[in-house]
Amino acid sequence: MFTGIIEELGSINRISKKGDFFSLEVNAVSVLEETDVGDSISVNGVCLTVTSLTEKSFHCDVMSETIHRSVLQHLYVGAKVNLERSLTLRSRLGGHLVSGHVDGIGVISVIEFRDNSQQFTIKTAKDLLLFIAPKGSVAIDGISLTVVDVQGDSFSVSIIPHTIKNTTLHDKRQGDKVNIEVDLLARYVVNYIGNNNKNHISWEDIAKAGF
Repeated sequence: MFTGIIEELGSINRISKKGDFFSLEVNAVSVLEETDVGDSISVNGVCLTVTSLTEKSFHCDVMSETIHRSVLQHLYVGAKVNLERSLTLRSRLGGHLVSGHVDGIGVISVIEFRDNSQQFTIKTAKDLLLFIAPKGSVAIDGISLTVVDVQGDSFSVSIIPHTIKNTTLHDKRQGDKVNIEVDLLARYVVNYIGNNNKNHISWEDIAKAGF
């Protein structure tokens, strides 16, 4: 489990293909502290298990399912990646609960520059938009962001300069693909509503209950 608060930018040092999966060597500094083999690290929002460590890097395997469901398939040597160690019971929850299990891929369709922020509009599958709501949370490449609006086949997020500077978002351009993980609570609420249609539970009922 993660928080969506990126600890550092790492870089891909090596990609080794092994049949239908590949192994990554990721250069890093901060996330190596107190990290052991078997621990989890979020790489661009994907939860990966550390298989070995050096003084300046860690190795992890990316399985075929993850390759097909995420933008890790587009990584290359030298690419920057968002890194975050898994949450502990003494960690601050600065973002929101992020599992590291990517739900789908989005495409950045618009980037607007505001006075003190940038607003990204991201197009994605309609079945994912069911779990995304204004003022709710969403993880983009592992970054916890607040949703501004949802319209048609897209949603938008507003990003402060600090987040732009300290994540891979500063290199993003229109047309780039990103990993999307919807909010865990939204997933459970929508699933509950779907399984209880016979009780006529609606979003209005959920709102009245304080959610």
